[in-house]
Amino acid sequence: MRMIKRILFLLATVVLLAACSTKVKNPEWVINEVMLVNETSYVDDFGQRNGWIEIYNNTAKTMDLGGRYLTNDRSNPTKYPIPRGDVLTRIKPHQHALFWADGNPFNGTFHLNFELDPSKENWIGLYDNDGKKLLDEIVIPAGMLPDQTFGFDKDGIKYDEEGSLTAKILERVTPSSNNAILEENPKVVSLEQDDPLGGLLTITSMMVVFFGLIALYFFFKFSGIIAKSMSQKKVAQSGTLSAARSHSHLSGEVLAAIAAAIHELKEDQHDIESTILTIHQVKRNFSPWSTKRQSLRELPR
Repeated sequence: MRMIKRILFLLATVVLLAACSTKVKNPEWVINEVMLVNETSYVDDFGQRNGWIEIYNNTAKTMDLGGRYLTNDRSNPTKYPIPRGDVLTRIKPHQHALFWADGNPFNGTFHLNFELDPSKENWIGLYDNDGKKLLDEIVIPAGMLPDQTFGFDKDGIKYDEEGSLTAKILERVTPSSNNAILEENPKVVSLEQDDPLGGLLTITSMMVVFFGLIALYFFFKFSGIIAKSMSQKKVAQSGTLSAARSHSHLSGEVLAAIAAAIHELKEDQHDIESTILTIHQVKRNFSPWSTKRQSLRELPR
């Protein structure tokens, strides 16, 4: 019995130690990137530049932000309730939602009722629907320069393998986009290094097009010759009158003109007109007093 208790105690100890050594998990919703001062960066749907907060769906399923709360005040976790029922708050897996910190909530779902102050430290929190459970938070240090963003190098990766927070000032501003370049084409990178001005690429492209056109020209020319010779052989084998014409050197236009002339000659559908014009002088053989005569009909002579 004691042996069984000892074994159970050892198993419980191992489980507890394993739980203590578990890595810190990244949350389902991550405040991924934040800009405090926006002077030349992204504009909103009203053409205005304001600070913004990017939230990332760090799961493999579509989740709804509607009903949750965004705030920059620890004492007021329900400062901005994200409206329910907006289809745009349904964020697809590993996608982003961008909220504008412009203090104009009547401009739409994604316009917050507070602004961010670059002269001091800014705390931002995302709370669950009950307004009590903190889903994620981030602290942006004071003194951020205009058009700088604070967040994570890789989307949704808040903690490294050692469990340390990885938030920092980012080199690239990527609203509603991946914070890191996922993959680079080594061929493109090599070509950029070997041919920075693009001259070699331009010449190569022109040569490819040029040789392609030449190849198409010869292909269609030889295919036409082969098709013509095959048709002449078939006509010669049929033993018709066209066989003789097929060996003629006359062009198609000449043969067409000859055929039209023969057809016209056989049909003889045109009238032969006289080329002699006869003009008769009109003589007035009546008195002006009897002009009524002009209305009378006369038989032709």
